[in-house]
Amino acid sequence: MSPEIDVLVLGGAGVDTIVYVPQLPLPFADSYMVPAIETRAGQTGDFVALGLHALGLRTHHIDVVGDDHEGDLVRALHHDRGIPLTDVPLPAGTRRAVNLVGPDGRRLSLYDSSRSGEGDRLPAETVAMLAAASRHAHVSITYPCAFAIPALREAGLTISTDLHNWDGAEPYHEAFAYSADLVFVSAAALTDPEKTMRRIMERGRARLVVATAGAEGTYLLADGEITHIPAVTPPAPVLDSNGAGDAFAAAFLFGWLAAEPPQQCGRYGAIAGAYACTVPATRADAIDRAALLARAAELATPPVGADHHRQPR
Repeated sequence: MSPEIDVLVLGGAGVDTIVYVPQLPLPFADSYMVPAIETRAGQTGDFVALGLHALGLRTHHIDVVGDDHEGDLVRALHHDRGIPLTDVPLPAGTRRAVNLVGPDGRRLSLYDSSRSGEGDRLPAETVAMLAAASRHAHVSITYPCAFAIPALREAGLTISTDLHNWDGAEPYHEAFAYSADLVFVSAAALTDPEKTMRRIMERGRARLVVATAGAEGTYLLADGEITHIPAVTPPAPVLDSNGAGDAFAAAFLFGWLAAEPPQQCGRYGAIAGAYACTVPATRADAIDRAALLARAAELATPPVGADHHRQPR
């Protein structure tokens, strides 16, 4: 029997309050006059689920969500987009963050760390049931997703995760880094990206490690070789970088689950990430399959060759 769910997304549900600021870093002052401050649903798991769904993959999202206004926003986002959501009650309330967005699209995120409790868990029976109906699981690094990884592995799923701006040393991320078959990580906080990528592969079960480096492009480690994928020019002015990494991961998975070569998966990711940078921070949107494939076809004529000699800095 074929799986009913292409990708089971665990964790990463929440809301962001968006504040457009005149510059980042923001100099100290008693006050600033800013444009309208808006709160919308959409954190890393929400955006990955949205991106996968827009690309035509059957997606199911499970996470802990509060019985509050913010939780209602998360539930409404999934309902309106037709993405199934299993929301497990979170006593401390739905996760939330404040994003300061500068004129160049860069952002600083302030995460409320009070929304998780030591005893929070995704119900084992529910995870097992969803895993049994799934082909692949994408595990967000939000608490308490690490506790669900053994059940996903027992169900025979391939697993991906995004370590975001891991510094390569924080122990919390290791359970995710060394348990996934496909690992995404931002190069932003890594002093030696290649060393970290190789360590992930040596100590864990990853077959492919992907380090994103913004405008510098993306680095793939597969079969012991580092490959560079150039960044893609956004189709419109850059408005906000929030969600670009999640869009990249979703589009990369789209290719990876279709058995595309890693370089092509990286190009898909670069296209989706560039598109995400053109979406205002106050909206949740993702590139669809037709637009992704059309842009990929454009980039393939003439072929864009991957540079096997460039190393991550």
